[in-house]
Amino acid sequence: MAGRGGTARSNGPAAGSKICQFKLVLLGESAVGKSSLVLRFVKGQFQEYQESTIGAAFLTQTVCLDDTTVKFEIWDTAGQERYHSLAPMYYRGAQAAIVVYDITNTDTFTRAKNWVKELQRQASPNIVIALAGNKADVANKRAVDVQEAQAYADDNSLLFMETSAKTAMNVNEIFMAIGKANNLHTLQFFGLNYYASYSSSLVYTYCS
Repeated sequence: MAGRGGTARSNGPAAGSKICQFKLVLLGESAVGKSSLVLRFVKGQFQEYQESTIGAAFLTQTVCLDDTTVKFEIWDTAGQERYHSLAPMYYRGAQAAIVVYDITNTDTFTRAKNWVKELQRQASPNIVIALAGNKADVANKRAVDVQEAQAYADDNSLLFMETSAKTAMNVNEIFMAIGKANNLHTLQFFGLNYYASYSSSLVYTYCS
């Protein structure tokens, strides 16, 4: 299922296309919606009541970006404090990370900043980091201002989008933006630029 602005259909890799795979990890406090984002991206589904992840969950999704077939190897980590010490095991060697916070909870935004700092210190120097302000479907309960989050993302060279796993808003888009990020060296997308606005120009298909 495609998010807004994407075109999705089952399709095999085109003949002669490049094939890449890379490791992506999701980090953030418990109950911010990490698992829901992954479930929406991988299966096009949303569950109102999602059980807390224990340790980490592993899922994959294959998409076609232009002439490149990309396989996302996604590690969805647990947000509970008791699992924090396990996180380096999952982000070590990752080419990308999505740090998730809940736009209705300022504490989760503060914690997201700590995750970004940890990634900047300990993860690969070339890692692409995206910041996702999830639960945009309840913006009437907003506690984190979008301009504040955008300014923080700009200051730290992060991709940024507000998302909603419930409505699918920007879910596929944030994964695709990561896939097309210029400094993701393993993909080597030359001349493809990501703009921090909520782009509707991403064109991709799911590959079977």
